[in-house]
Amino acid sequence: MNETIEYIRSKIKITPKIGIVLGSGLGDFADKIEDKIELAYKDIPNFPISTVSGHDGKLIFGKINGKDIVAMKGRIHFYEGYDMKDVVFPIKVLAEIGIENLIVTNAAGGINTDFKAGDLMLITDHINITGRNPLIGPNDDTKGPRFLDMTNCYDKDLISRAEDAASKLNLKLQKGVYIYFTGPNYETAAEIRMARAIGADAAGMSTVPEVIVARHRGIKVLGISTITNMGTGVLDKPLDHAEVVQVGKEVAGKFSDLLTNIIEVI
Repeated sequence: MNETIEYIRSKIKITPKIGIVLGSGLGDFADKIEDKIELAYKDIPNFPISTVSGHDGKLIFGKINGKDIVAMKGRIHFYEGYDMKDVVFPIKVLAEIGIENLIVTNAAGGINTDFKAGDLMLITDHINITGRNPLIGPNDDTKGPRFLDMTNCYDKDLISRAEDAASKLNLKLQKGVYIYFTGPNYETAAEIRMARAIGADAAGMSTVPEVIVARHRGIKVLGISTITNMGTGVLDKPLDHAEVVQVGKEVAGKFSDLLTNIIEVI
């Protein structure tokens, strides 16, 4: 970790307080970042490399509306074959760099039948159905508590600010619970019915491990899902990753405007 932090700090001149994880098909937001410095994951010591289409694998430092930010253009997934400690390594790095707020975004499948592809959903809570947790193992009490409280995992104040930002854009946001499956296969129709029955509104293959570690480090979290498809069985059509990426690109404009406005009011 020390080698990683030293390398990054040797390349940047800012201390960003806002970190952003850009999910599948949402990387175009990075084009809005000004005065940017891009560090490829492959060039950062000890940093895991994203292998998924739509995830470029870059840390981008710069400014949005005059505020110093760092964006992860692409994330690491458990289904890529990485250990959970590798999946959350980037978030630990961002915490050491000094971020205080983390905006996590993802592409998700709609479970709530009131949703449609192209909707943006503020995450109000999550369900971790995988049995995998990045805090399993020895705890470093200097970083966070052994038994982490998850009562307000997704910060209510940040959710309120996001809603205000959307209102100024006349943009309707959905709100709901995100359920985490490991993937990489899409969920079965039976799994989607189960998820709906236990209170989930959208399903995905990321985000939750990152959020757990961010909260463990005392970082405030805002979560936004792009509903890129409806879950298996909701519509009578097969699912594929190309569609996920394409819908992400189609909503890139409103997503980018929303994210820019949110950063302005954090």
